[in-house]
Amino acid sequence: MSATETATRPLNATTYDVGNRPKVRIVHLGLGAFHRAHQAWYTERAGDGWGIAAFTGRSPEAARQLAGQHGLYTLVERAADGDRHEVIGAEVEAHDGADLQALATLMAHPDIAIVTLTVTEAGYRLAPGAAGASPRLNTDDELVATDISALRAHYEGSNFTLGTGGLDGRIVRTSAGRLLVGLAARRAADGWPIAIVSCDNLPGNGAAARTSVLDLAELVDPLLAAWIDANVSFVDSSIDRITPRTTDADRDAVREATGYDDVAPVVTEPFTSWVLAGDFPAGRPAWEAAGAVFVEDLEPYERRKLWLLNGSHSLMAYAGALRGHATVSEALADERVAGWIEEFWDAAAHHLQDPQLDIPAYRAALRERFANPRIAHHLAQIGMDGSLKLAARAVPVYRAERDDDRDGSAALRLLAAWMDRIDAQLTAGEDIHDPAATAIADAAESTGTEQTAALLAIVDASLASEQDTVSAVHALRGTFTG
Repeated sequence: MSATETATRPLNATTYDVGNRPKVRIVHLGLGAFHRAHQAWYTERAGDGWGIAAFTGRSPEAARQLAGQHGLYTLVERAADGDRHEVIGAEVEAHDGADLQALATLMAHPDIAIVTLTVTEAGYRLAPGAAGASPRLNTDDELVATDISALRAHYEGSNFTLGTGGLDGRIVRTSAGRLLVGLAARRAADGWPIAIVSCDNLPGNGAAARTSVLDLAELVDPLLAAWIDANVSFVDSSIDRITPRTTDADRDAVREATGYDDVAPVVTEPFTSWVLAGDFPAGRPAWEAAGAVFVEDLEPYERRKLWLLNGSHSLMAYAGALRGHATVSEALADERVAGWIEEFWDAAAHHLQDPQLDIPAYRAALRERFANPRIAHHLAQIGMDGSLKLAARAVPVYRAERDDDRDGSAALRLLAAWMDRIDAQLTAGEDIHDPAATAIADAAESTGTEQTAALLAIVDASLASEQDTVSAVHALRGTFTG
């Protein structure tokens, strides 16, 4: 049927034939554009009958939109020379994240084999451990503390009470708390094993998910924690696909190009990558058919992506914004910003020596992707949650450089740019979008090297205690404009 004939048609299962819908075998938490451009796309392309039931995070709006379209949406691959459109049908169900009854019912079913997560770095609610120890669940976090009280109050026998007089998603708001409700329901049903796959940009994301869930379970019921430890596999993954926010202009373009009125299209770049390491005790889709890679050791791939892609993104988000740029492509076109990126890449690449990583080709691909003027990847979006992101993207490169008796200034520049950007935002009266926003505002009230040390302490307390590091960061401040 031509676009003209379907010009007024909404996109849904009655107007668009996607064939037989797949059986729901995956539950996803964090129904956003990236999930639909990445995990849902891989599941669609695997073509072996796996469907997804996705739950929103903070707002139910995405679930409302997708439910109205029977889960269908248009994926727009936006290349420099034009757009390619594909209707994705793997998203079979879309739910409000507050619907814990639906979540528990799904996770108790034996068909469900995997839970995937895109809840952002902040969503794991972790705090640094004692010196040299791994991060732990941050029980001082207000949402975590509220969840602990609510989960304890509504835990009876080996399960949680839900619905009237029990729990709902307005009470339990952390991803770990909601996962715990689903896992308890699964244990109470028949205890089938399951895999949880983290798809967030933080090192050791599978371990982070495991810590978040197990620490919470221990505080509610050690027996539930023991069952999770024995029956739940936490899979690490390294994910990559630039996915900017969808605009009204994007919706208009999809309508004009396809003839369908899609209220929830997703725009993304042609490039995509997914590297996974871990066990799938209840099975998985053939994601490798869509290009996913399964490895024994994820760490080298994780470092490559976090340092080269995400690190340069953070550098552009702060230094580029300070120089008046709004998007990645604008920032890369600035010779000074591009030079800083190359210096940072040189520093990071020195510690990425595995030939399988093919760093020269990876850097070349990044330049091409960043330069795509038709992907409006906004620096303001990338710059959110900077205190968490820099701890994973800048600090490890600096430590590796210093341990190798090399100049770590290329990595410290990210921290200096972040601090100057914080100053600029606070001076302009803008909100700081960061889980440590209050601490950042307090630290920024000081001046000079004292302010630099206070802000650095929010990212990494041990570095803030090193006067030479504080001085090196401070020397880089104020060098981004002009």
